[in-house]
Amino acid sequence: MKTIAQFLFVYTCFISIQLNAQGTQQTSFLYQIGIKETIQSKVLGEQRDIWVQVPPNANAYDRFPVVYVLDGEEQMSALAATHNYYWGHHLPKMILVGISNRENRNRDLTPSKVKGIKTGGAEKFTEFIEQELIPYIDEEYPTTAHRTLIGHSHAGLFAINTFVNHTNLFNNYIAIDPSLYWDDQKFLKETLKKIDQAKFENKSLFVSLASPLDRSNESVGIDEVMKTESPHSVLARSILTLCNALESNPSEDLRFSWKYYPDDIHGTVPLLSMIDGLRYCFEWYQLKDASVLNNPETPVEKLQEMIKQRALMLSKHFGYPVPPADEEFLTMGAQMYHQMGQVDKINLFLSSAAEFYPKSEEAQSNLAEFYFQTKQPNKAIEYLEKAYELSGNEQYKQKIQEAKSMNK
Repeated sequence: MKTIAQFLFVYTCFISIQLNAQGTQQTSFLYQIGIKETIQSKVLGEQRDIWVQVPPNANAYDRFPVVYVLDGEEQMSALAATHNYYWGHHLPKMILVGISNRENRNRDLTPSKVKGIKTGGAEKFTEFIEQELIPYIDEEYPTTAHRTLIGHSHAGLFAINTFVNHTNLFNNYIAIDPSLYWDDQKFLKETLKKIDQAKFENKSLFVSLASPLDRSNESVGIDEVMKTESPHSVLARSILTLCNALESNPSEDLRFSWKYYPDDIHGTVPLLSMIDGLRYCFEWYQLKDASVLNNPETPVEKLQEMIKQRALMLSKHFGYPVPPADEEFLTMGAQMYHQMGQVDKINLFLSSAAEFYPKSEEAQSNLAEFYFQTKQPNKAIEYLEKAYELSGNEQYKQKIQEAKSMNK
């Protein structure tokens, strides 16, 4: 068992040991992205490669939302980098799944058939994702039902098709410079007829648009491109047509935003689009009152109410019960106030960790140690017994006897 005062020291040493071990055992790379797996699809009649990345140091009791990114060979690195830098404050910890589209890309990602090439298989590929891939990920990994889909170019077209025609499959959709010009805008025209009556309850959509808007005239700006009829501007005009329609007839339950990237081309826009798109889709997750939480003058009652309200807010958005913060943040909050000598706030953060992470041995033992150190033996016994039930560690029995002796 660790005392609260030891927590950060032990945690820092653990990270140091990990890095040193990696330095001696893994000399060919600095960073690995995703574990490659191959699944057999009966729907597609073929095998399909995927890459799966689970948040590091995930505990057995943790479960996570999932982000699916198409063209995983190309886009998984950008997604992993975005998540690595933004989780905690802007994004929740999530499982990342990259889907291979290297072979039969046109076939799988396009919603209609074009003569002369294998196309029009988007519905079957959606069936594969819905009936085979998502159930496989849910069975093999600690997932929740909250899902995000990301696609670029033809995969962005697929993302829009899924958003419009299979809306409930994902919670968030990010379409990066999507190929909405496809098949003489056939899909776009059909979509424009549907979106007025469609129900997008509790969904988020982010669409990005890259430069140049007109490949034959790079001086054409965002205010001018819709006035052109050049075939070289059809990609931009198609995207803007959809975005204008969604803005002109806003759905009450849809969160929608789009962004033009004048300094990025089709091939460079995915990274920034993922950053902006994920931050937009999870805007409600961002911790906006960090200064209040960190202020030693904030009353403990105010902190307690903030923790309660954040848990309610996150649970509402995710659609299932969610703790107000990751366990390590609550523990570190207790450590911060330990250094300030504010006992009531140490109690609040440790109690919150134990409440919201009832299957965490460390959360229960940390709170038990707090009660032990503050001469509250009966409460210490309560949480030592919980820690013992979770771990079977005989040291807790010895500590329980020590706590009982304090009552004599």
